[in-house]
Amino acid sequence: MNGSTLYICYFGVREPLVQTQVIPYLREIAKCGVRVNLLTFEPPASIRSGEKSLNEEKQALAADGINWRFRTYHKRFSVIATAYDILLGAFTILKWVRKEKIDVLHARAHIPLAMALLARWFVSVRLIFDFRGLMAEEYVDAGVWTEGSLPYRVIKKLENGGLRKADEIVVLTEKFKSYLVDNGLRPPDTITVVPCCVDFERGEERGDHEKSDRFELIYAGSVTGLYMLEEMGRFFLTLQKARPDAFFQVLTGGDADYVKNTLSGVGIGSGDFAVQKVGPSEVPSWINRTRAAISFRKPTFSQIAASPTKIAEYLSRGVPVVVNSGIGDMDDAIDKNSVGVVIDEFDPASYEAAVGKLLRLVEKKDTAERCVQTARAGFDLETVGASGYCGVYSRLLNSHE
Repeated sequence: MNGSTLYICYFGVREPLVQTQVIPYLREIAKCGVRVNLLTFEPPASIRSGEKSLNEEKQALAADGINWRFRTYHKRFSVIATAYDILLGAFTILKWVRKEKIDVLHARAHIPLAMALLARWFVSVRLIFDFRGLMAEEYVDAGVWTEGSLPYRVIKKLENGGLRKADEIVVLTEKFKSYLVDNGLRPPDTITVVPCCVDFERGEERGDHEKSDRFELIYAGSVTGLYMLEEMGRFFLTLQKARPDAFFQVLTGGDADYVKNTLSGVGIGSGDFAVQKVGPSEVPSWINRTRAAISFRKPTFSQIAASPTKIAEYLSRGVPVVVNSGIGDMDDAIDKNSVGVVIDEFDPASYEAAVGKLLRLVEKKDTAERCVQTARAGFDLETVGASGYCGVYSRLLNSHE
């Protein structure tokens, strides 16, 4: 297909999320024949790291068919800084659209959507609203905002504007698509579901490497906000009763002291867990050595739109996972394929039942293969992610001709 896109992302290019959930998708979109441009917002510290490293990053992206530019991310005086970034972003988009003859603006989440909607007042381009989650509700769930506060109302108004004005909507889950359709917010043929996917080219697929000497349970990711570290710690204690050799491995870029204090606070001995900060490229090798994985997240309304990348990553390595119900489409995928355990309640009885089921799964010889097959079928970057995005671009660019 012929045409060009400008992908707008309100994160820095070196952020783990961008490295795993933005750039891989853009590489695939470029392979579909779309000329890809990327706008990011870089932290001042990243910019100060030196012109040489930025040029190297730019050249590496260009080799993958991605034309990258950036603006500075402003944080001080949060509301004013974000408003300034939105205006700066809209101005940058306008210049870029006119110079490069951009056909499509691809807004990743709400703040880039605001930039794109502003720019569209002055130029005629197609718009993709890449809906990464219910931002206002998630901030309330995490205790950052209160429902009905000014930031909450502004984001909901912006979100509704995107749902009305975008040419295509991309969401992470079938459950959220159904919610939008059932409530008359979008027709189904303009919504594409693309879950958070895994690049199977990042090392070997299965976790059939040499395992840790202990029965290692792994958690990788954020440890605050929507994630329930204390409950994960209590589950581990139940696991430890059945497997005294159990060990809890936590990989996070968050506050290590907070993790240590929380896990020690629920009664886990200091020799039975570890906290590591590792880069995105190192995570797969850590997963490979484990027997099982875990992810507990607050099961609020906003989570119908969530697709935690970590779960797809665990499964792609052949590692069964323990999750709680109410998180996107994960319940269905895990139950249907017998690749983990879904719990409904955070209580001792539920933990005991889940531990028993998990240990039986780990002992089955075909569990690892089923995990990989499940990840391949539902979360593969090329066959699921790229296919979904290329379909969206094909509809927009063909209709634009």
